[in-house]
Amino acid sequence: MLNHLLKQKSFFKAAFLLIALTGFLAGCNNDDEDDFENSIPETNAEPTSWMINGYVFYPALVPATEQNVQQLKVPAGFSVNKFAENVGKPRILAVSSTGHVYVTDRQAGVVMMLRDSNGDGMADNKTTVATIKDVHGLAIRGAQLYMIAIKELYVADMNIDGTLGTPRMLINDLPDAGQHPNRTIAFGPDGKLYISIGSTCNSCPEDNPENATMVVANVDGTNRMIIDKGLRNTIGFGWHPTTKEMWGLDHGIDWLGDDEQKEEVNKLLPGKHYGWPYIYGEGKYNPGDRPEGDTTYAQYLAKTTLPTLTYQAHSAPMQMAFYTAPSTGTAKAFPAAYTNDAFVAMRGSWNRSSPVGYKVVRMHFENGQPVQFEDFLSGFLVANNTAQFARLVGVAVAQDGSLLVSDDTNGVIYRVAYTQ
Repeated sequence: MLNHLLKQKSFFKAAFLLIALTGFLAGCNNDDEDDFENSIPETNAEPTSWMINGYVFYPALVPATEQNVQQLKVPAGFSVNKFAENVGKPRILAVSSTGHVYVTDRQAGVVMMLRDSNGDGMADNKTTVATIKDVHGLAIRGAQLYMIAIKELYVADMNIDGTLGTPRMLINDLPDAGQHPNRTIAFGPDGKLYISIGSTCNSCPEDNPENATMVVANVDGTNRMIIDKGLRNTIGFGWHPTTKEMWGLDHGIDWLGDDEQKEEVNKLLPGKHYGWPYIYGEGKYNPGDRPEGDTTYAQYLAKTTLPTLTYQAHSAPMQMAFYTAPSTGTAKAFPAAYTNDAFVAMRGSWNRSSPVGYKVVRMHFENGQPVQFEDFLSGFLVANNTAQFARLVGVAVAQDGSLLVSDDTNGVIYRVAYTQ
């Protein structure tokens, strides 16, 4: 049936494919927002009918040549350069208080340590410091580096030179990954460890209650509990430096059309449900999955916390980092207007007729609340948007105040510095 089709992303590995999903979903006008709920009945006593145009489009991958890098766009007063290259498939970034840059390569199953020892804005040392199958998320607490794979959480002591002691396993029973193996972690203002666990599928009921959630645990991995539900895949999350409120960007459901489902900016409050898989966006019903049992869409909507802000569908938000300048002060620190705003890596679309994302955006906050997005680092789409030289994943603020950004297609870590 349809849900099986939606799960099979590999089935559609074509450069460009138009599909009309008919039968179970057929016959409605997706542009008529006022009639959206009326077109999807509350129960299965009536047929569900919905028309969706679904696309696959992967821009061609081209090299990160100097010519391509030079045409990247950043705001006036900023510059961009390659901090490191030929580093495999770099994913999540973390920076220690001593300036060591840690980055995961999930495919290779390694954590690398990079160091710019002479301060020229380019890494001159690369060392593999841990080997852990499927390692992805990183978080630093004091002199320890936490590393998470699909089912396992590890911690290791960080030595003065940036190398690590032997990793110690703290958790070994997180849920299976399925479609989303991208576990991410961070320490909250309360000192607890927060773990984002994505869904196993595009949209479906989950067998394991920990899938599609945010969980929290003690620093030693004990007392793990679910705090938020209905989160399809919240890779990027963090706490506003002033308000200490928790924010996350959730990936929208695929195969709902070019402009649905929008990516969600959620204020993550304990005990809330954010709608997936039945409710999405501004309270819309997912036509491909109906609430189980006697529950209606309206009843599910009533318990759903809706997003504070949304972003272009299929942009694929990845790591998020709030900007706070180093306490020591540096000429490379961004202007004060950027303080307490967040940077988000938008990996880029595949399930859309024309590509979106492939950039780093600034999420601007006013009075502690996100109010708008604006492009910060863009230009990775080239050849009239038919090719790209980076699908971005990690973002982190370096000790000199610059912003580091990872690309796991050409193996490059970029650096954006304020130079004016």
